Amino acid sequence: MTAQKTTGNAVPKADKLSDLFSLKGKVVVITGASGPRGMGIEAARGCAEMGADVAITYASRKEGAEKNVAELEKEYGVKAKCYKLQIDDYSDCQRLVSDVIKDFGKIDAFIANAGATANGGVLDDSKEEWDRVVQTDLSGTAYCAKAVGPHFKERGTGSFVITASMSGHIANYPQEQTSYNVAKAGCIHMARSLANEWRGFARVNSISPGYIDTGLSDFIDQKTQDLWNSMIPLNRPGNAKELKGAYVYLVSDASSYTTGADIVIDGGYTCR
Repeated sequence: MTAQKTTGNAVPKADKLSDLFSLKGKVVVITGASGPRGMGIEAARGCAEMGADVAITYASRKEGAEKNVAELEKEYGVKAKCYKLQIDDYSDCQRLVSDVIKDFGKIDAFIANAGATANGGVLDDSKEEWDRVVQTDLSGTAYCAKAVGPHFKERGTGSFVITASMSGHIANYPQEQTSYNVAKAGCIHMARSLANEWRGFARVNSISPGYIDTGLSDFIDQKTQDLWNSMIPLNRPGNAKELKGAYVYLVSDASSYTTGADIVIDGGYTCR
């Protein structure tokens, strides 16, 4: 069954949960989805599984993105395409939105997932490193919002989802990563602020994952990883597939009364 379009802040016409979660007939953009087991590709898999056509982006791993596109089309029978995106360049974000609309006809939801991690604290890292992290994680997310927002406003509907982090709520230990923490805290408040700014035509929310095993932390020594796990009530890192349900919820009509929210998925880390 094709998902029914919900305009602005209207109550969905569908009643069945399966119809509310359905993304058939919808187009979802997911940035930062070129890895084989990251949060971006799992969000794309979740959306495709529920019937959405998906556009994913990559910064440098073109082969990985193309492989993911082939898998999405084969596994779920949806239309998928990848695009190169320099997320800290507003004009490139505009180009992405224009190209996706040209190729897919519209954008129903946009998951701003692409980001960068910090290599050190304020004193240890360079000014350039601070700029890189904040420009990518915070400004890049704002650029995506600014690029796709007019399309949502014109259509009178849309869902913008930001991948924030539990680091926007707490200061991680033992690693120093102030630039990242600050950027992600900004992303959480960006979602709240945009939810108010776009109240007449679109919903905006964020997801704050905790430690997720995507392979990017494999270089961290076991002692530090054990320390992280000891701080998590569930005593383990999350798997990226454990996030895709939240992404699907937020881009679907099941979340039609959810805006300005931040969903923390951290194994309980921030409750202590």
